[in-house]
Amino acid sequence: MDVKKILANVEAKNPGEPLFLQAVTEVIETIEEYVAANPKYDKYKIIERMVEPDRIFQFRVEWVDDNGEVQVNRGFRVQFNNAIGPYKGGIRFHPTVTLDTLKFLGFEQTFKNSLTTLPMGGGKGGSDFNPQGKSENEIMRFCQAFMTELYKYIGPDTDVPAGDIGVGGREVGYMYGMYKKLARENTGVLTGKGAGWGGSILRPEATGFGGVYFVNNMLQAHNMTIEGKTISVSGFGNVAWGAAKKATELGAFVKVISGPDGYIINEKPMTQEQIDYMLELRATNNNVIKPYADKFGVKFVAGKKAWEVKVDIAMPCAFQNELNADDAKQLIANGAIMVCEVSNMGCTADAIHELQKAKVIFAPGKAANAGGVGVSGLEMSQNAGHISWTGEEVDQKLHQMMDSIHANCVKYGKQADGYINYVKGANVAGFIKVADSMIELGVI
Repeated sequence: MDVKKILANVEAKNPGEPLFLQAVTEVIETIEEYVAANPKYDKYKIIERMVEPDRIFQFRVEWVDDNGEVQVNRGFRVQFNNAIGPYKGGIRFHPTVTLDTLKFLGFEQTFKNSLTTLPMGGGKGGSDFNPQGKSENEIMRFCQAFMTELYKYIGPDTDVPAGDIGVGGREVGYMYGMYKKLARENTGVLTGKGAGWGGSILRPEATGFGGVYFVNNMLQAHNMTIEGKTISVSGFGNVAWGAAKKATELGAFVKVISGPDGYIINEKPMTQEQIDYMLELRATNNNVIKPYADKFGVKFVAGKKAWEVKVDIAMPCAFQNELNADDAKQLIANGAIMVCEVSNMGCTADAIHELQKAKVIFAPGKAANAGGVGVSGLEMSQNAGHISWTGEEVDQKLHQMMDSIHANCVKYGKQADGYINYVKGANVAGFIKVADSMIELGVI
């Protein structure tokens, strides 16, 4: 495999798409050795095929705001790879959403879904719609308008979207309500649904819970425990909330929570009231963390990132590339033992290099946050079988899933010096299932 040639070709075909190129580069460089040892992948041009999405849909979304003004946004769905199952991946509503964003996320999703061992392909979708400052009626009207176009391209055995940044249970409900009207059927075409109408009881918590289970697995693999560890978390949506909730339950101290406006420092372990308030903040769509400091009387630091505070474990839970090389150096200087991406590609490539060079334990998002889509896969199974599971049953399956993902990362990522390269392990393990399936399905 000629890595330089393949990457040059990807860059030439996808100009002005740095996020997609970053995601492709990370995967290709880490699987190079494995592919070289298995020439069948070169023979069938698996890498060249894998970096091209199966198809991309782009559409106009027209809706009317509360002032009666017509608004126009762009909508997208990237169906990246369905070698192992229906396309599966979230919908993101954020003003920064571009085709580059969704291609990188869809590519990452392909490997992440493979790691869960469930039959799900990779996809991603969204819009440049900004929920911040919008009324509930405006959000409902936008979701309904978005679905009038999206419904043409999805289905329970074709493509099953879920939520992502800017899309929680409320937004999924509005979209699913419109889908039912248009498709005239009640099927599991979206995940992240309400528990009363086909959803999994544990889905809102799943990504954060899974991330903490993965952290615990990594600590145990290094003869440590999560109890008493200090943690910094970015964001305050479902992912950060789930991580804070489970980390606190397991005896860790979530010391820092951050938002775009700065960060807060908790003086003692979070109470249930504080954990619940994270979701209240998310529901306001104001995207600020300062009200948490005002309500609970804790310190607020404006305009700064959480990563400057001394903690044992940093967990990016918000956005891509939110932790850069300078942040990584600060964490290293402060003695952090672990960085666990729970957001998608939460760290820059330079940050990962600094962390790995310093032998800090590092987990990539495609492994650590796979619990969210894993429980979405379980929700698909529940919908298909017209059954439901208790929260305890779902949590047990999630725990087993994260244990399995960790074991595969160790299997393919452990180096001769004993350091576990979780990035390499996750990429190789995710690649094998998709690549072998592509070969067995033939060239069409």
